[in-house]
Amino acid sequence: MFATKSKVGLFLGLAVLATPAAALAAPLPADLAAAAHAYDAAQVNGDRAALERLVADDYVLVNGAGAVQSKAQLIADYVAPGFKLDPFTIEAPVEKVLGDTALLGGRVNLTGTDSGQRFALAVRFIDTWAKRDGQWRVVYSQVTRVVKP
Repeated sequence: MFATKSKVGLFLGLAVLATPAAALAAPLPADLAAAAHAYDAAQVNGDRAALERLVADDYVLVNGAGAVQSKAQLIADYVAPGFKLDPFTIEAPVEKVLGDTALLGGRVNLTGTDSGQRFALAVRFIDTWAKRDGQWRVVYSQVTRVVKP
């Protein structure tokens, strides 16, 4: 299912979980850091309710295959039977807060299981967060697969 469904781009919304290098930058606002942590956990746990809450209704993902996906498609992929994303660490984090907008991203080595098949891939991603009605939500993500040299 992984290769046939192009889930390469699914792995995007990986915010700032366990990123020691992030400590060198100005700290994220506490509510944004909490939302980013919750988003990472929701992806790993396939938590539909949390994903529904944290992903904006007008969300757009440009996945690693260059295809565009919606919020509904993103959530369907994460909660699909037989899909499990392993916990991950974000390397070379990118954290830019510009008022009520934030860019969070980095490089991630992703592993997991999809339809009984193990997968492993490296991606660079960027998630755009917007604070709407007092809540941080992911509004846009873009993923680029890192090609092995």
